[in-house]
Amino acid sequence: MNLPTIFNTALRFSKGKTIKNRLLMAPMTTCSGFYDGSVPQELVEYYGKRAQGLGAVIVECCFIEPLGPAFPGALGIDSDKKIPGLARIATAIKQHGALAILQIYHGGRMVEPELIGGKTPVAPSAIAAAREGATIPRALSSQEVEALITKFGDAVNRAIKAGFDGVEIHGANTYLIQQFFSPHSNRRDDYWGGDREKRSRFPLAVLDITHQMVDRAEASNFIIGYRFSPEEMEKPGITFEDSLYLLDKLAERGLDYIHFSLGHWSRSSIIDLDDHIPLITRYRQAITTTKFLANVPVIGVGGIVNRSDIDQAFDAGYDLLAVGKACIVYPDWYQRMNAGEELRLEMASTQRQVLCIPEPLWHFSLVDAMIRDVQSAGKKFKAGIYHEKVEAEALKLNIDVQLDTDRITDIRLQPDSCLDVDFTQTFEQLRTRMLVANSPYVDAIAGATTQSEALKKAVSRALSTSSKNWVLESGKDLASIEQYDVIVIGSGGAGLAAAINAHDLGAKVVIVERMPTLGGNTIKASVGMNAAETRYQEEKGIHDSKVCFYEETLKGGKYKNDPALLQQFVEKAPDAITWLAQQGITLSDITITGGMSIDRTHRPADRSAVGAFLISGLVKNLNQRHIEVLLDTKAEQIEYHQGKVTGLRVVDEYGESRILQTKAIIVATGGFSANTKMVEHYRPELAGFVTTNHKGATGSGITLLQALGAATVDMAEIQIHPTVEQHSAYLISESIRGGGAILVSQAGDRFCNEMETRDKVSAKIIGLPEHSAWIVFDEQVRSQNKAADEYLAKGFVIQGECINDLALQIAMDPAALTRTLTTFNQAVRQQHDPQFGRTTALRHPLEQGPFYAIKIAPGVHHTMGGVAITTRAQVLDTQHEPLNGIWAAGEVVGGIHGANRIGGNAVADIIIFGLLAGEQAATWVKTA
Repeated sequence: MNLPTIFNTALRFSKGKTIKNRLLMAPMTTCSGFYDGSVPQELVEYYGKRAQGLGAVIVECCFIEPLGPAFPGALGIDSDKKIPGLARIATAIKQHGALAILQIYHGGRMVEPELIGGKTPVAPSAIAAAREGATIPRALSSQEVEALITKFGDAVNRAIKAGFDGVEIHGANTYLIQQFFSPHSNRRDDYWGGDREKRSRFPLAVLDITHQMVDRAEASNFIIGYRFSPEEMEKPGITFEDSLYLLDKLAERGLDYIHFSLGHWSRSSIIDLDDHIPLITRYRQAITTTKFLANVPVIGVGGIVNRSDIDQAFDAGYDLLAVGKACIVYPDWYQRMNAGEELRLEMASTQRQVLCIPEPLWHFSLVDAMIRDVQSAGKKFKAGIYHEKVEAEALKLNIDVQLDTDRITDIRLQPDSCLDVDFTQTFEQLRTRMLVANSPYVDAIAGATTQSEALKKAVSRALSTSSKNWVLESGKDLASIEQYDVIVIGSGGAGLAAAINAHDLGAKVVIVERMPTLGGNTIKASVGMNAAETRYQEEKGIHDSKVCFYEETLKGGKYKNDPALLQQFVEKAPDAITWLAQQGITLSDITITGGMSIDRTHRPADRSAVGAFLISGLVKNLNQRHIEVLLDTKAEQIEYHQGKVTGLRVVDEYGESRILQTKAIIVATGGFSANTKMVEHYRPELAGFVTTNHKGATGSGITLLQALGAATVDMAEIQIHPTVEQHSAYLISESIRGGGAILVSQAGDRFCNEMETRDKVSAKIIGLPEHSAWIVFDEQVRSQNKAADEYLAKGFVIQGECINDLALQIAMDPAALTRTLTTFNQAVRQQHDPQFGRTTALRHPLEQGPFYAIKIAPGVHHTMGGVAITTRAQVLDTQHEPLNGIWAAGEVVGGIHGANRIGGNAVADIIIFGLLAGEQAATWVKTA
């Protein structure tokens, strides 16, 4: 069955180039470029495989200068060195008869400083984007604006040399070209800013230089397209009428097509929520009165998956259609449409290589959410629309959650005059994530965590209500539905690892979490995960041994560690690193922490904090397996009769109590650092200390297990972390010191070996007259630690262009600080620290400005004590006999770390013993 005639009809662009049919692959970020924006071979194969049958492929946006990348792994067209790699993509596309079009852009104020070496992003004006935590950009000078236009021209010239058939000028998605046209981001009063006509000058200048380059290359039929966002939420912002004005001026200068940038081809206004007319309908009505726009072909995008979508979109008035996620999932999408297949946006978890999807794209949130474990079955819902309230701080709104029998089909905000720009943008992003994942358990929006969690919670309530309604309507008994092989209490790293492993071994699993969000205390982890003899160490030429790891952990724990548990921990650590990698959670960069003599602390390749990275990856795996989660649900009592587990009594957020039936329970509820009374009971001298832990770290799991007679060990062993920002109780990662930073007193002197164990460094800080210190580092350390950019954004960091400048800002004697750094730098050069005997993390002299300082003091960080377990994670009673059917993992357990925990060992602990607990529980239920 062939597609209707119109779809297979060729279209001749104004410059003379012909596209063989009306279906294109949309430009989609892959995050798969090399660090410098060059092209890897797997990206060539990715595009080549998807070009078959389509009329054209629009290749993802390429930044035109080094300050332009708006996301990690972006492709660049900023130098001639990029031409050969891009040429390979163009060739791979064109050999299948499709046109190759390259999108070009500059991110402007949407660029994060960490993507451009910590530099300040540039924009038309020094106005930050309308989102919480956005960086204030530097306003471009008139000369810089002119230079950028030239760079756009250079990019077009390179695209021609690389063999592309055209370029698409990216004037959408709030990037630089749109920023110049926007009254929100462009507040200039020179030639490039002011009224609408003046704000049009930059996009028009980019189009003009594009034509000039095409003429110079004598590429007469070279395609020039323009992508635009019809409206902006910002106030003041771009209106639909503004967009029509600009598009008509662009069309007058010469365009082959315009390309709507929409989440769905049928989207209506995001400004006037009472106007439900699709923007394409308004566009077709409006262009009848324009001078030049009526003859320019229009590309629609968003939600094009099946034949019915194609039919409706063309009927609405589009001339061509760009296909996004469907082309990722189905490289042969065009052929499938011709065959009349009905498709779902799902991929088997084993198909990445078969589908030629680059690994970074495979793990990109919107793609990762389409990956399915084909053997799993999702939860059943009663189809309908469910109304829920979203409440977060001053925000109080209502949403409608529309459900099919097995999917979330839509999430809508009910009209409200109190809606603001920030929340509407947050809502749209989070809505997309949840719809694609078919789950509320997705990453929060950066800078809007509280609002994100409130919205996710409201959707979760709707799903829970619908699921109960389905049970009642189907005549089933709710108690019979709530029968599980394994119940996991707690959703930090240990609980999630246990749940995933138990599920993969055939168990029906549910996670019970007392907090309203997933992640536990793990989400706050910063430095990394320790392991010895891993393949990543081998690849980097790091010679390590499990024996050395064991001995250093034992020494760090003051020889109080349980030897058997420690041996299990050390032996299983490299396997845990491998297991994470198999789940798409790769910790391939390696650093060092205090108490270690060898680089063995594994962290993400971009050197970001390990906690959020780990939880994000584990939650994605949770969603792929459809593992059930009960949030805001307290585990009140383990039902344990005649030596067997029979269930778990829980209380939900409405105060309703019920028993979940099960044969096996894994307790992974974390420690008790946030329980002030409990901390002071065991360590009275810690009264008044802040804690780095989240408020759910109250020791509830220990209490739950003690009620069954569980033994505890090392309860008085409570660790204080030396480097905590006191106003926020935010932990400053050990990776900063591991990267080469030093600790300095208010007098400007070093006072300890910064790489000693946490207890020793904390004691030294407490012993100073001011009971606090400064972490001091330079630009080299900052550039190698993504966490440092987070601290800058949060306002923790004092910055000075030179040492004297920094010293004056932190009220320190400049001569003393200069003397201290001179002495330390000499120690680094000689790799010998005679002052304090530091032997590790002497990476480079601290001499490259700017210089940075963060004021810190110790805070309660980790409780080494907890319940006693076997080497297979089974909980022991006070007689050292196993409690049948009960396992524990993570900080709820004692004995592993002894009297002091080494940085990086907690993350290893939770994954190692989480996996063990999941394995043992799943095996137990098969024989119990």
